[in-house]
Amino acid sequence: MDEHSANIVDLTHIEKTFGAVRALAGVDLMVSRGECVGLVGHNGAGKSTLMNILAGTLAADAGEISIGGKPQKHYSVAQAHKLGVRCVFQELSLCPNLTVAENARVLHPSIAGWGWRKQAGRLIREKLDAIFPDHGISTDSMVGDLPIGKRQMIEVARAFTVTKESVRLVILDEPTSSLDSHRAGQLLAHVRRAITDGGACVLISHLLGEILEYTDRIVVMRDGKVVAADRAAAFSRDRLVTTMGATAAGRTGRADAGTVARGSTPVRVRAQPVRQSDGFELVAHQGEIVGLAGLAGHGQTDLLLTIFKAAARRTAGVKISDPVALIAGDRQSDGIFPLWSIAENIGIRSIKNLRRGRLISPDLETRFAESWRDKIKILTPDLRNNILSLSGGNQQKALFARALGSEARIVLMDDPMRGVDIGTKLEVYELIRSEARAGRTFLWYTTEMEELQNCDHVYVFRNGRIVADLRRDELSEEKVIQSSFEEAIHS
Repeated sequence: MDEHSANIVDLTHIEKTFGAVRALAGVDLMVSRGECVGLVGHNGAGKSTLMNILAGTLAADAGEISIGGKPQKHYSVAQAHKLGVRCVFQELSLCPNLTVAENARVLHPSIAGWGWRKQAGRLIREKLDAIFPDHGISTDSMVGDLPIGKRQMIEVARAFTVTKESVRLVILDEPTSSLDSHRAGQLLAHVRRAITDGGACVLISHLLGEILEYTDRIVVMRDGKVVAADRAAAFSRDRLVTTMGATAAGRTGRADAGTVARGSTPVRVRAQPVRQSDGFELVAHQGEIVGLAGLAGHGQTDLLLTIFKAAARRTAGVKISDPVALIAGDRQSDGIFPLWSIAENIGIRSIKNLRRGRLISPDLETRFAESWRDKIKILTPDLRNNILSLSGGNQQKALFARALGSEARIVLMDDPMRGVDIGTKLEVYELIRSEARAGRTFLWYTTEMEELQNCDHVYVFRNGRIVADLRRDELSEEKVIQSSFEEAIHS
């Protein structure tokens, strides 16, 4: 590798097809030393496919890859690592049956011999300490036992660890999607430090504020092509959204908020967190969108899962009045059935309506899936394709279709917008509002302030307890952050 080359990466006329789908149609991308490039576009625009090619996990059908000014003929993951190219994938690649230290060793085969486990543990712990102070992760922990936020932190830290090969370029594909604002800020600050030290980064994020604030240059992709590239300072949020092809760039707050007084409709859910000692409880009424906020891992997901389980059996501290559906945020572990088709994944929650006699009717299943594909705009040429043929955002749409197509009148959403583009988010926000107007109740855990603006009522969690109860007209980012770090504020 030419250490004096200004460009770490040059991708030229990269093409890739998957069957009838042309994922990349002659893409050019350059990344220089000391530069953070923001890569944006709708789900299915080709961003992750392009980065998989750069990381060596996919082979391009055509085009040229140059690293450090040298063309690569037989490019692979091993070659990428040797040349200092690392990738943090949107769908985490850690081995769940290994410890944190053992996962670090997987990336660094040079760690060997007596005491390798201690050496690997020290390596990953030092990097976790540098990026995420007070992370609370033991290197002896089994990765599969950790919540998704901590797994994301480990994946990020592992990508920045160094043994024999230096790190020259880190690809971050939705790296903050499972992190709260505090941890996301720590990561992005570390990225800027790495850039200052001469490294480079490609940041893929659907949080446009991150792209505009932390990148030096922005590349916009649409339909497998680069449609714009410019200095980050040349973009505004509206220009970025318009260039991506989104149809709505306006406010995302709930336009009809306040039209129904709280308490004027029946209570659908009453639930008290296990650690709550003051009798304070979550209450959700028919037709309400209730937000769950606070730092990640402070009991929001636990309460949603407790409510979900209460639909099947009586649970202390929880009362529900109607059927419940759950939209998981960790779609790979808790959402999709990876061996099933898209249609089967959508229809599984509605089997009783898809039967003819005792058997599931393929025709009914397909028509049901088609109706939701059209309604929620799932991008696929064939609903009988495997669910993994969809981009991450379209997989998440399938989970929304599964829940909203069911008979459930209470929908639990566990930070479900991970890796979903801004255009899709706006469509889903409107769909949720429409369903709420029709009488559905939503409990929505989210780490994004923009999404809380869609809620009628917000409960903030801290250390497994509800510490703030905010009406929509009281809601502000300052109050949410203050409540996340301080003692209870009951309105």
